[in-house]
Amino acid sequence: MSRIGIDVGGTNTDAVLVEGGKVLAAVKSPTTADVSDGVRQALADLLAAAGPIPAAGRIEAVMIGTTHFTNAVIERRSLDRVAALRIGLPANAGLPPFIGWPEDLAPVARGRVHMVQGGHEYDGRRLVPLDRKAVRDEARRIADSGLRSVAITSCFSPLTDECEREAADIILEEVPEARITLSSAIGRIGLLERENAALLNAALQSLARRTTEAFVAALRDSGIAAPLFMTQNDGTIVQSAVAEREPVYCFASGPTNSMRGAAFLSGIERALVVDVGGTTSDVGAIERGFPRQANAAVEIGGVRTLFRMPDLTSIGLGGGTEITDGGRRIGPGSVGFRLPQKALAFGGDTLTATDIAVAAGRLDLGDRARLAGLSPALVAASLDRMEHMITEAVDRMRTDATPLPLLAVGGGSFLVPDRMEGISDVVRVEHHAVANAVGAAIAQVSGEVDRIFTGIDREAALEAARSEAARRALDAGAEEAGLQTLEVEDIPIAYLPGNARRVRVRVIGEIRSAGVAVPA
Repeated sequence: MSRIGIDVGGTNTDAVLVEGGKVLAAVKSPTTADVSDGVRQALADLLAAAGPIPAAGRIEAVMIGTTHFTNAVIERRSLDRVAALRIGLPANAGLPPFIGWPEDLAPVARGRVHMVQGGHEYDGRRLVPLDRKAVRDEARRIADSGLRSVAITSCFSPLTDECEREAADIILEEVPEARITLSSAIGRIGLLERENAALLNAALQSLARRTTEAFVAALRDSGIAAPLFMTQNDGTIVQSAVAEREPVYCFASGPTNSMRGAAFLSGIERALVVDVGGTTSDVGAIERGFPRQANAAVEIGGVRTLFRMPDLTSIGLGGGTEITDGGRRIGPGSVGFRLPQKALAFGGDTLTATDIAVAAGRLDLGDRARLAGLSPALVAASLDRMEHMITEAVDRMRTDATPLPLLAVGGGSFLVPDRMEGISDVVRVEHHAVANAVGAAIAQVSGEVDRIFTGIDREAALEAARSEAARRALDAGAEEAGLQTLEVEDIPIAYLPGNARRVRVRVIGEIRSAGVAVPA
């Protein structure tokens, strides 16, 4: 059986056909303003390149990664207005929901703010009883306002989500069509950061539904009757219906796909990875073939969050990066998907990083004769400056002095120098330009639990977390047979009573061959 992996980037949409662990066909096509058009074109090009090999019935699944949700937050567009319900009064009244959000983003996503009594203390004791009447009153106000995206946050809900679940039931009684995000299902300890992640998730759910529906339509129009999966930022996939409920987990899925693809194509499971695209370069690390996760707060579009995200460093350097001021300024502007029209090597009027690489002989693209006017000093200085930018970004991702290999992938990886201090080897793999799509195609389904357990012993907490992670993997579309535990993290919390500990467990499995929804 074959799988199709697609990665929709800001510059290109990449697609690969993988069967039996081998890449049978790979294509790149420019990303379009309407992402479904780009996916449709990429599928047409891919099937044409593959020839008669992949009959429609042999395609097992299609996996798509997209920057659509991240871009929506960054560009302040296509977001739902959200009703925020905070359960925690009389505490935390001075810092209401949406506090600290950028001034140009908060008005776009903020619908109504509701704060009621309830929540728990840091040790799991009730702060005050949940004010059910106030929740119902606020639910009726939400119904009257016309808002349907709701984010519910309660104090210390990672210890117990009792208040959030009870409030959700009340809201659904008054607003049956509400789309509800519980902060306990998204974020970690840290009220504001967890609430922010829930608010972003709620704001993106309508866009996520429209996006997956557009992808399903593109598959149908291409004659492909296979289930659709979306890639997540931990290197795994979920059924499209799950991605519609939790789109924030698709943030940074592009670089994550590239890291998984780099590990698969190289056979190296512990390394640093640099993915140079058309607009940015993303540097991360892989352990056991999966991205290293960030344990600190992460800003998304200027909003401080704390939930599962890969540990990444990104810089504004890619194949389409504009070089100005006589070569003294590199980026952050990029011609993006307009590279074939704007770059000097193609007859355009903009000096780009690709032009420098062509002039230096690193790349055979376009017409080198068009670059005859570039002085050798300009080319050498620009190339040196770009290599220095990449070297600095790679160095920031190193956690110790142990030399590690660096896997260079992405269409702009010609900018990566062949040697770096502290790097044992710079590895360039076949199909490096579409490593992101390869990572999507080979991804497995996962289920993850990251929560605090109290009142039970260590073994019981670990077993409870494993069982919950396995259930989430099955809900996401995994085959029950062959589920395996990929990661277990167990951290005792001395300041909490009751043998408290934070447990993080991730379970992975292959996609379920039957019972998975197929595009209609």
